[in-house]
Amino acid sequence: MKEILGKYIPDQAVEPVFELIKALGVHLKIVDERVTRHGDYRRLADGGHQITVNTNLNTYRFLITLIHEIAHLVAFQKYGARIKPHGKEWKYTFQNLMLPFIRPEIFPKQILPVIANHFKNPKASSDTDAKLMLALKEFDPSNDKNYIFEIPEGSYFKIYNGKIFKKGARRVKRYECIETASGRIYLFQPNAEVELIK
Repeated sequence: MKEILGKYIPDQAVEPVFELIKALGVHLKIVDERVTRHGDYRRLADGGHQITVNTNLNTYRFLITLIHEIAHLVAFQKYGARIKPHGKEWKYTFQNLMLPFIRPEIFPKQILPVIANHFKNPKASSDTDAKLMLALKEFDPSNDKNYIFEIPEGSYFKIYNGKIFKKGARRVKRYECIETASGRIYLFQPNAEVELIK
């Protein structure tokens, strides 16, 4: 298990993460990319615990995602199954579990302040924190994707399923975009990754 973890998370995080997984009896599955999520936690029918994390995440995003999912398990065990999935109990648990990892031996110095700031009040997804998302993206392999907020209004873009949209105006937090084939309006989060059509 340590060898596998070493492929996906920073070296200095391997031992403490391994001990956490072992102590909690987590079955970790590394899965192909899912567009809608980086990871998830599920209690199995036999009472075991399964966490899945996408294989395509960079080491820092993988670590944050894995601890995010472990925090669900720990929060449910400590506070009961009726708590909100990303409520105050989960936030408190996530902060405490992440704290030992927020150090320069694990994360690059240039993103440590952004990570520390995020964990003052962690969000349901690291992708909803634009500063953290952009800081982590610096460590992704280069690709032809842009975030919606980066492309000009009126631009055409394609999403993962091949559908083409025209970017419209920002409405409060999200962007109103028109699907070219149907004329229907969809709302996109500013940090949705899309492929700009030039």
